[in-house]
Amino acid sequence: MGRAIVMLVSLACYAAFFVTFLYLIGFVGGFAFMPSHVDKGMQALQFNAVLVDIGLIALFGIQHSVMARKGFKQSWTRIVPVPLERSIYCLATVLVLVTMYRFWQPIEGSLWSMEGEGARTVMWALFWLGWGTVLLSTFLLNHFELFGLQQAWMHLREKEASPPQMRSPLFYNWVRHPIYAGFLLAFWATPDMTYGHLLFAAGFTIYILIGIAYEERDLTGIFGEEYLVYRSKVGMLLPGVGKNSSP
Repeated sequence: MGRAIVMLVSLACYAAFFVTFLYLIGFVGGFAFMPSHVDKGMQALQFNAVLVDIGLIALFGIQHSVMARKGFKQSWTRIVPVPLERSIYCLATVLVLVTMYRFWQPIEGSLWSMEGEGARTVMWALFWLGWGTVLLSTFLLNHFELFGLQQAWMHLREKEASPPQMRSPLFYNWVRHPIYAGFLLAFWATPDMTYGHLLFAAGFTIYILIGIAYEERDLTGIFGEEYLVYRSKVGMLLPGVGKNSSP
């Protein structure tokens, strides 16, 4: 595959991912103008809806975790060009999220619904703070590498990527996984916690905790003792909470 084509494919994958990410914000927020969201979608018997929604969350978790593993990447890059591996990963995430948007089924009932304007404003502020934390944290590391553009750009310029380096900028000095922390804040901060939203938030919280375990194992394999020292000093999702000195 030509270098220019690799770059164009990577740009297309990035654009698709960016649009899908914006839709995710509206999907979780449950905004009325959205074609579908956690409380608006296909109707089904409640038991069936729970099973379908759990299946959709599990589908995301399987795709996101399996494709991120080193062994899968080694096999996968025998089929797709190495500079496109991350972009195709993002495209697969897009397909899974679009499937979830299409087939998610609302669940009747509500755990809480805040009536006070002040309380609702605080919750919405936390909601947007979560998404802002996610986005900013990607740039603190390397936004364009995370989403595949840098790999394609380096390939286009016929340059080799630099070896990975252990860094902990800004948020990463306080928590090891600010991207995940931002997602959790965005998922749980809502003035109207319906049972459908609760299932979504709880399901993705479980996935995040499982994903962190695999991710930290991979990071330990890459950075060794340097990462173990970092993990022993910095909290996992909250400052000072979840420090771990074990390998």
